Amino acid sequence: MRQATIYSIAEALGVSASTVSRAFSRPDLVKASVREEVLAKARELGYAPNRAARGLATGRTGLYGLMVPDITNPFFPPFVRAVQLAAGDRDTDILLIDSERSAAAEEDLVQRIRPQVDGLIVASPRLPSGRLKEMLAGVPSVVVNRAVRGLPHVVCDNSAALAQAADHLYELGHRRFALMRGPAAAWAATRRAEAVRGWAKGRPDVALVELGPFEAQFVDGRAAAGEIVESEATAVLAFDDLMAAGVIAGLNDRGESVPRDRSIVGCDDVLLARTMTPSLTTVTAPLTELGRQAVELLRAVLSGRTPRNVTLAGALALRGTVGPPH
Repeated sequence: MRQATIYSIAEALGVSASTVSRAFSRPDLVKASVREEVLAKARELGYAPNRAARGLATGRTGLYGLMVPDITNPFFPPFVRAVQLAAGDRDTDILLIDSERSAAAEEDLVQRIRPQVDGLIVASPRLPSGRLKEMLAGVPSVVVNRAVRGLPHVVCDNSAALAQAADHLYELGHRRFALMRGPAAAWAATRRAEAVRGWAKGRPDVALVELGPFEAQFVDGRAAAGEIVESEATAVLAFDDLMAAGVIAGLNDRGESVPRDRSIVGCDDVLLARTMTPSLTTVTAPLTELGRQAVELLRAVLSGRTPRNVTLAGALALRGTVGPPH
């Protein structure tokens, strides 16, 4: 059997070779029904596009770089999968890199991979805004979970859902709240803290105790349990689910149980939040849509279109870790 080529696919379908080529390299320029026929025939004939040859012809590698700060944080695997699926629908692969929560590593990694990719998706970067702009200058890029003026971005705004969570705790009778701040360099931590502070300011009978900043890790939440007990707060709003799970474990170490002794709310609604006992009240982040929008925004940047920044909203998920104060 002779090896399948774009020419043999074109001959079988009665279309031009350039149409077959565009179906793989520029699918946005090909009618969806035609592209599906091309892909089906390619599978039938055992054809796979040669990315190296395509790169020489188009100047594109067919790769997007995706940088995350900590792949062990349960927020990121489903986000990475969402990006990968969305990119795969556009015949593009993902090169994943982990900066290990290091701003210095972000700069080094971007310099190393930028020649290998068509564009970058940078999730939750730690660099200051000025240095982030310098790092991404000349690189088609999209920032996720961070709004920086002048850089295309996709963010999840949890402000309204966090206020709803605080309202629910208030209606249950809680008046002393602990806010567990996230990483000092994390944009999302700043926004979430601002949302909780803004809510508390409107209620003169509420006392808000701020703790942290803490890293978004189970061990940090567990170690902070003593501070929460000392604060005498009956309701805790944690930066994320992993931190909240750590707090629950730390309170259990001290003979307390949730929600009997204290109520806990997390943020992001990762798998852990739904599988722990009791299941965690939290704010659900639309991770699939976050990934899809990041890919679509990067495609807009690569095509030269003026990108429109995207803001998605989180939603409150009431579960088993909240109840009336003991």
